Order: sequence, then C-alpha cells, then structure tokens
Amino acid sequence: AGPYKVWTKKIGENPRVKILLLHGGPAMTTEYMECFGDHLPQAGYEMYYYHQLGSYLSDQPDNDDLWTVERFVEEVEQVRVALGLNKDNGYLIGNSWGTLLGLEYALKYQGNIKALVAANMQASFPDYAAYNAELRDQMPSSLINRLKSFEDKGDYHNEEYLALVTEAYYRKHICRMNPFPDGFERALDHVNGHIYELMQGPSEFVPGGRLAHWDISNALKNIHIPTLMVGATHDSMNPQAIENMAKVVQNGRYLHCPNGSHLAMWDDSDIFFEGVIQFIRDVDSGNFA
Repeated sequence: AGPYKVWTKKIGENPRVKILLLHGGPAMTTEYMECFGDHLPQAGYEMYYYHQLGSYLSDQPDNDDLWTVERFVEEVEQVRVALGLNKDNGYLIGNSWGTLLGLEYALKYQGNIKALVAANMQASFPDYAAYNAELRDQMPSSLINRLKSFEDKGDYHNEEYLALVTEAYYRKHICRMNPFPDGFERALDHVNGHIYELMQGPSEFVPGGRLAHWDISNALKNIHIPTLMVGATHDSMNPQAIENMAKVVQNGRYLHCPNGSHLAMWDDSDIFFEGVIQFIRDVDSGNFA
C-alpha cells in the first residue's frame, strides 16, 4: 500500500491452502471475523487476519484520495504477494464490503488466486439500497417516523438514533445474536467512521457515498475461478440476488444460511462453516463442480 504499513496475522500452517480474510465496513476490522479462527485452522488451513489500510491496526493516513475501490484492489494484490498466496494455494474470503473488494479483485487478478468466497454482498449497490429500503418499509410507521426525524436533521450520531438503528435493524439483519459477539462489538468500537461514511454513507439506512453507483452485475460473468456466494434469510442483502450471482459467474456455488443475517458466520455458524470448508475441500481436491 505505497509507503504505508498494513497489519496481518497468520494462524495455522499449510502451504497448500492459504486463506486471506477481507473484512467489511469499509474500515471495520477482522475482529468481527475472529470466529474464522475457530474453524479454518482446525480444518488444517493457513489463515490470515488483515486490517485494510485505514483500519484499526493498520496505518490510517489522512488522505481521502486513498479511499477508492481501485486502490484497495491494488493493496490486496500487494498483500497477496507478500503472504505467498497464488493460483495454486490462495483463497480470498470476503464479507460485505470485503466481498465487494474480493469480486473486484477477481475481475482484475483472478489468475493469481485459486478461489473466492463471496459472502453477504450483492453485485449492485443501488440494488442493495433498494432492498434495504424494502426492509425498512416493513418496520412500524411510528419507528420509521422517529428514524426520519433524526435523518432529516442529519443527526446520524445521535445516541437515540444509533440505539434505534441497533435495535430495529442491526439485531434483525446484521447479527441476530444477543448479546453481540465480543469481536463484533470491538470491531464496531474500532471502525474508522470517516472512511466508512465517505465510502458507504452516513448510516446503514442511508447508503451512499463513493460506493453509491457501484455495480458489477454485467461483469460477473467474467469471473471463472471457483466462487462460493453466501446469502442468508435475514441478511440486509437480498439472498435471492446473491443466489443468482452464483449462477452468473462461470464456476459458482451458492450457500444459503436459513437462520443467518449479514454476519451469518456468527448467527448461522454451523451451516456457514460447513459450507465454506466443504467448498475449500472440493476446490483443493479438484472435485469442485
């Protein structure tokens, strides 16, 4: 990432299967992905936590020119090279923004990795925003009016507004575990809010920012490496749209988490990790079809 340093941490040892985690946000952390460390190394795989530039344990330069999808893709490529992932052993696992990044990476550099897990992200930001609006419309009108009263004033950091969003939206569509997992709480505490808002918008309910027009629906067909798309019933992303993405890429598979939400790796973990590990096993053994 140019003159900057990014933080990575290796768990496990297996030169044949190296997995790099791409966290969401943008500018969250892999703290909310710590459950991967409870499953993938136990399956015999080598795994890397990684905080993208601007995130908690990595450098956080004060330069808004850096926060573009294209630059993040180049950063992932540098990290891949440094960690020794390649077309014979390298797996990217993304969640949310991390999946957006993984898909964009694959469109440019798929020849450098073996497979991709693309969890909980649609191929079009406008389509996600529209689905999000549908979920919101299902809320009681009194609640919608209360949310709107804060949003109309741009008062997105008001504690009452944040509490409403957490109870009405996060606990239904982001993570259904109560209390939230410790790693997710820490990731929320450590998010770089400036980058998040710049890229994603001021609130989960007001998606916008630099990603507002992002859409790779028409490019997905160019991804030919084995790709596992993961969707979940209660996700903030439309699971039917994600299932369709698995049909559009050339070598796709869909994994559905019936009890899961946006963080299905936590709230539907058995199905999530069973499916992810089976995918890696099939790709690694040459049995993926």
